[in-house]
Amino acid sequence: MNFKCLVSILVVFLSTALVSCASSEYKVTVHEQDDGWRLLVNGEALMVNGMNWDYFPIGTNYEYVLWHESDEFIKTALDYEMGKLNEIGVNAIRVYTGITPRWIEYIYDNFGIYTMLNHSFGRYGLTIDGEWVPATDYARPAVMDMLLTEVTDIAREFKGTRGLLLYLLGNENNFGLFWGGPETENIPMDTDLYEDRARDMYRLFNRAALDMRAIDPNRPIAMANGDIQFLDIITKEMPDMDILGINVYRGASFRDLYQRVKDEYGKPILLTEVGADAYNAKEDREDQICQAYYVHANWREIYMYAAGMGDAGNSLGAFTFQSSDGWWKFGQTEELDVHHTNASWANAGYQCDYVEGEYNMNEEWFGVMAKGPTDENGHYPLFPRAAFFVLKEVHKFDPYAPGASLESLNRHFENISLEDAYQKARERNENN
Repeated sequence: MNFKCLVSILVVFLSTALVSCASSEYKVTVHEQDDGWRLLVNGEALMVNGMNWDYFPIGTNYEYVLWHESDEFIKTALDYEMGKLNEIGVNAIRVYTGITPRWIEYIYDNFGIYTMLNHSFGRYGLTIDGEWVPATDYARPAVMDMLLTEVTDIAREFKGTRGLLLYLLGNENNFGLFWGGPETENIPMDTDLYEDRARDMYRLFNRAALDMRAIDPNRPIAMANGDIQFLDIITKEMPDMDILGINVYRGASFRDLYQRVKDEYGKPILLTEVGADAYNAKEDREDQICQAYYVHANWREIYMYAAGMGDAGNSLGAFTFQSSDGWWKFGQTEELDVHHTNASWANAGYQCDYVEGEYNMNEEWFGVMAKGPTDENGHYPLFPRAAFFVLKEVHKFDPYAPGASLESLNRHFENISLEDAYQKARERNENN
């Protein structure tokens, strides 16, 4: 064999090896074993210690788009905010579409934080043939074509993006079947009237998962349901979804949620929203300890139901809701510079401030960090609450570590002091 031929063979070999490494380096899968389900990144199990993250300066709302700012502005914002999340062990963020592959890679390369990319899938209405339609009809051909085109375009654009963890479709779209607007409300009593619309919707979710997977087979696909409403329809109409994402607000315990999904659907669970607000509606004041209590209790169960821990074994992790307060959540378009204390829905699971017959959930106070006023450059400071420091200790537990057990989990969580976390928050904010 002559030298030239040898060099050619080596070049082909190295090129093939590099392509193989590149294609396998960011492969994410869901894997079931005898002891449960795990999310694998390049073959390594990852428990998702996630955070719902956005960037809305006081005085803005959902119309503000960080990604339209200058590169310098975006980098400054990301360096500050991802630095905070990195401090408390967050390894993934939930971000809605609008972000580009470049910034997903920037976040991953500089902070080791993955991104779950979320397409709302018609949750907040659509413009069809030039007309705004607030309630999405998932059986309408024009709607089906639009949504499937949008999500498959996303799969093509983001395929191979470094740091992309998975695709998420929707956000409590089941509630959108009967809520007339984007604000959170109480669930109506008679939801059986909406079952036909639910079947159409979940059927389209399943088709979207199949179409996206055909384009990008290296990222799992999940959808974000409001609790486990319509689980029987989900089980029948969504056999091809990789992961069941759930926004769940049940108070300190998820009760039968993990076991029911295991028994009825047989899919792994990723909690796409979980947490508590930091405002006490009964006492009309900020209540950091109460928020920290529910965050602490929720994450104990998230780890308890992980594979290998001896229970349902179908917990892949969760995304705490949320990074910082959303000052626009109550009115959506009015009084955007007011931090409203109006509760907008009731939940008896949060006994700290629940009073029968009254609302107690304050949408503008869910941040594990409070938000300060915008400076002359357009940025704002963040002020950690007690829940921030509780999460810092919580995320030090790894349910996949050798020797992890229910006993070590309980011991770890018993050693986390809510009062110490509150004092750390006070000291940090006094020194800033």
